[in-house]
Amino acid sequence: MTTLKVHNIETAPAESKPLLENSQKAFGMVPGLHGVLAGAPKTLEAYQVLHKLFTETSFNAEELTVVWQTINVEHACHYCVPAHTGIAKMMKVDDAITEALRNETPLEDSKLEALRTFTLTVVRNRGHVSQEDLTAFYGAGYGEQQVLEIILALSQKVISNYTNHIANTPVDAPFQAFAWEK
Repeated sequence: MTTLKVHNIETAPAESKPLLENSQKAFGMVPGLHGVLAGAPKTLEAYQVLHKLFTETSFNAEELTVVWQTINVEHACHYCVPAHTGIAKMMKVDDAITEALRNETPLEDSKLEALRTFTLTVVRNRGHVSQEDLTAFYGAGYGEQQVLEIILALSQKVISNYTNHIANTPVDAPFQAFAWEK
């Protein structure tokens, strides 16, 4: 089992301290992932900026959750799936959506299912999607902007999911009730 150091505000490199202080203010704690990323200040900064940018896209709370959790589940992230389950609850996303995503079952809402399916195709095929994939996605009501916004989310989730795999980041106490494994 691999591990990386989980920093707190006191042990973090100087350049990471203000970033962790921002995390503390935003979440009421320093999430373990942020503590790990603090070991490389620019990586922590990039993650935080990508997270902020993705939350400001055209996607609503349900759609943000679909994209994040589809990627987290496909990457089998033991840390991010529970964390985003808790985040979805805070965002008031229907538990049925979260459970379907965690269990890799189709979503009842056809537009959200199209988003899940297209996101999964992008992840599994490393961006190599067919014209048929795009046509189906557009037919569900999405467009080119949303294709690019999925890529933004994937950039964020590669940082977090891969870091958590290598670091074996412990799941934060508030999210332990939502433990998950593939």
